[in-house]
Amino acid sequence: MADAEDVRRLALALPHAVEIDSDGFDLRVADKGFVWSYPERQPGRPRVIRTDIAVLYVGDEAEKQALLLGEPDLFFTTPGYEGLPLVMLRLAEVSVDRLDELVTDAWRMRAPAALLGDLYAGAPVP
Repeated sequence: MADAEDVRRLALALPHAVEIDSDGFDLRVADKGFVWSYPERQPGRPRVIRTDIAVLYVGDEAEKQALLLGEPDLFFTTPGYEGLPLVMLRLAEVSVDRLDELVTDAWRMRAPAALLGDLYAGAPVP
């Protein structure tokens, strides 16, 4: 089971990742969001920031659909995210190891090519 602090810790361990001020968590690389708290919206009610749900950048519609169909216990979407390469992740249902993989993948897809090499700088060579 993961939580908002795990999201922050894992995301901020990635090169050039920063957290911007928000009511929940909002992590970016090169001014592009890659993981943030879900801003739940219900008609006629104020927006509620859900720190138990992470919004992840996934790159494209095919990846989004694969996650939604393959792991519906973990991932979901809403009409407001239709057509966008984003999924919502139930943090209480995901392991920290899987969260690390997902956050790192989201970072990779949002980071400029010039920064990608920094992800592996200093990593042991297999």
